[in-house]
Amino acid sequence: MNTAPPSTLPAEAAVTHVEIEPSILYFGTPVVLLSTENQDGSFNLAPISSAWALGQTVVIGLGREGQTAYNLGSRPDLVISLPAPAQWPAVERLAPLTGRNPVPSTKPKGCCFEPEKFAAAGLTGEPSHLVRPPRVAECPIQLEARAERVQPDVSEGFVIVEAVVHKVHADSRIVVPGTDHIDPAAWSPLIYNFRHYFGLGPELGHSYRTQTPRSSETPAAEPALDDTLPN
Repeated sequence: MNTAPPSTLPAEAAVTHVEIEPSILYFGTPVVLLSTENQDGSFNLAPISSAWALGQTVVIGLGREGQTAYNLGSRPDLVISLPAPAQWPAVERLAPLTGRNPVPSTKPKGCCFEPEKFAAAGLTGEPSHLVRPPRVAECPIQLEARAERVQPDVSEGFVIVEAVVHKVHADSRIVVPGTDHIDPAAWSPLIYNFRHYFGLGPELGHSYRTQTPRSSETPAAEPALDDTLPN
């Protein structure tokens, strides 16, 4: 017996699904830049497309053979910097670079060793307060953190990092004045959507749990940072 509930979509809006086998499942996740410390005391910077937050913990997915995973295995301090949408060219300049020398065979074709990642991306390191790795000065949100658990995923092809955030830095232009809240009308993360870069569209509504409610009669503003921060 078919026990599925009847469709509530009108006939003209009926959706036809097809079975596919996509090569990747980046269905729209924020991009972060991870700063970590190399064995010689220098610093690595890497773009990461698999990160999500739960309370004060950020869970990060890394390639097992990358320099970031190698660093966090023995030096757990890191900075998680979140770029704005307009900064996608800097992120893409980092994409084909690795801090591993020689370049691991598992890296994509065209990947090359680069010890000076900040300079190569046109970004600036800014001293952190609690950890050794620097923040990315151009990024509107920077999280100083420590990796409390680093372990392989079930496929053993990746590494899952659970990092606890100890200090948050935010551009004053995206903070609700007099509060500790990020203004969602002023901030848009850079989104990695099936290997393409996007920002957020206009606001559609808000959760009942929000602490920064906006009037439904007030049109949502475009993200304030897209045209004002350098790449």
